[in-house]
Formats: sequence, structure tokens, C-alpha cells
Amino acid sequence: MPDLRVRALQCLARREHSRAELQAKLAPHAESAEELEEVLNTLQGEHFLSDQRFATQRISARAGRYGNTRLKHELQRTGVSEDEIAAALPEAGDETERCRAVWAKKFGALPTSAEERGKQMRFLQYRGFSGESIRRVLRGVDE
Repeated sequence: MPDLRVRALQCLARREHSRAELQAKLAPHAESAEELEEVLNTLQGEHFLSDQRFATQRISARAGRYGNTRLKHELQRTGVSEDEIAAALPEAGDETERCRAVWAKKFGALPTSAEERGKQMRFLQYRGFSGESIRRVLRGVDE
């Protein structure tokens, strides 16, 4: 068990992990599932492991490039609960403003053709921005 705890702390020293991520990383090294659960519960009790802190950190790090939809899906994939995602998502700020910043960096000019408009919309959709945010940016609203 001490070896497993040391491994867990080494992982957490590099970056924040969700409980599910850390569990997957440590599972091959654990002697039993009970031992792994005990280590994870201890780390959570000592506040070394926190899904809420992981979600907040992840969102603040990636919000400048991605929309709420993509951020939410990434957190769901790492095993963060819906409640913790909902609590952390407001940290990202206004989605339309982030969408406008990403669009301006990539394109900078409103589309002049339907083909160009489609290209810009697809790019922003891929980045996880909502349809409403994309429409506002491409209409030039709030300028």
C-alpha cells in the first residue's frame, strides 16, 4: 500500500487527476481493488485528490480555446460527475466572448461566401461552441 500511495502522490504532483483517471493509472499496480479504493479514499480525505479541483483547473486551462460543450465532454470522459461539471463550468466565463476570441485569432474577417461561412461554423462547432454563440459571432452581434 505505501508503494501505491507513493505512485498516486507522484501522479498528483505532476498535475491534477480525476478520481477515475488516477484509479485507471494505479489499477495495474494495486494488489487488490480494496487496496486501491482505500488509497483513493485516503487521498480524497486528505484533500490531495479532488474531482472539483480537477474540473476547475481543467476548465480554466482550456476555456480559452474550447466551448462549453467540448469542455463538458472532456470532463465526462475523465469521470467527473455532472454536478461537479456544472459547478466548475461558470469558471470558463462567457462562451460568446471566448468564441469571438477563437474566431478572431483563426479568421478575423466575417465570411464573404456561403462556403467560407460553413468552414468557419464547422471550425467553431468542432471547438465545442454552442450554435447560439457561433451565430452571434458570425453575425457580428455585440460588436
